[in-house]
Amino acid sequence: MKSMFTMKGNVCGDRVRLGRAMHQPPLTQEELAKKIQLTSGLEVTKIIISRIEKGERHVIDQELRMIAQALNVSMEWLVGETDKPNRV
Repeated sequence: MKSMFTMKGNVCGDRVRLGRAMHQPPLTQEELAKKIQLTSGLEVTKIIISRIEKGERHVIDQELRMIAQALNVSMEWLVGETDKPNRV
C-alpha cells in the first residue's frame, strides 16, 4: 500500500474542474481564484487553480475548505468520498 504522503498529485483536481462547470454560470479558473481570495483572503491565482486541476499541486485542508465554499459543494464531494456535491 502506498503512503498518501508519497503519492503524486491530489484527489480533488477533477472535482474542482467539475465544480466550476456545474456552477451557474460556469466559473473560469480566474473567477474561482478571485472568489476564494474575496471570501478567505488566501492568495490564490488562476495558475494555482490550473495546477490543482492538473494534479500538479497539493491542496492543504484550509484551501480545500475555501474551494468547497466558493463552489458551494462539500469537502467530501471534492475528495471523492460522496457522489452528492451538495453542502450539508
